[in-house]
Amino acid sequence: MKIWFILGVLFLGTAFVGIVVPLLPTTPLVLVSAACFAKSSPRTYRWLLEHERFGPIIKGWEANRCIPLRIKWIAVSMIVLVGGSSVWFFVPAGWPKLVALILLAYGTWFVLHQQTCLPE
Repeated sequence: MKIWFILGVLFLGTAFVGIVVPLLPTTPLVLVSAACFAKSSPRTYRWLLEHERFGPIIKGWEANRCIPLRIKWIAVSMIVLVGGSSVWFFVPAGWPKLVALILLAYGTWFVLHQQTCLPE
C-alpha cells in the first residue's frame, strides 16, 4: 500500500502549503491525507490525529460528518470570489472556461450539501 502513503504525503504537503496560501483548501486536503494514511500507515495516521492543528479537524469530521456554518460560508465565498475571478481573468474562453465553471459549481454544491454542525 505504498501508493496510499505517497498520496497521503502529497495531500498533506499541499495542506501545509494551504495554511499560508489562501487559495488552497487545507481542511479537505488534510481529510484526504488522513484517509490515505489510515489505509497505509497507522503510525502516521495516529500522528495526524494527535497533531495540534490537524487532529481536531479529522476527529470532528470522523465523529460528526458535518461542516460548521462559518466554514461553509468561508468555503463558498472563496470558491465564488477567488475561483470565479480566476476563471474570469485567466481561463481561456470556450470549453476550458465551461469546465472550470462546472467544477466551481460542483465544489459549491458539495460544500452546501454537507451536513451543518449544530452549535455546541
